[in-house]
Amino acid sequence: MTIQRFLALCVLLIPGFIAGYGIKLMRDTIFQIKIWPYEWLWLQFIVGVLALVFGVWFIGGFILHRDRKNNKVAPRFRRTNN
Repeated sequence: MTIQRFLALCVLLIPGFIAGYGIKLMRDTIFQIKIWPYEWLWLQFIVGVLALVFGVWFIGGFILHRDRKNNKVAPRFRRTNN
């Protein structure tokens, strides 16, 4: 059981780092600091927003899936078996 928890933690750390990198890219764009692979500041900001959205979406979906499995969600979030 502990190996499964460790793997789940590792799976959640990767999108967390991606979301943090997205925040860093957006912050650097606001202060007009250009990072190497991005040629334009607007592209850097868009990549930052996408990275942040992906990271939060993945972590939120992981938590929702776990809570649905343990039957700990509100009735509006429960999946219907049609």
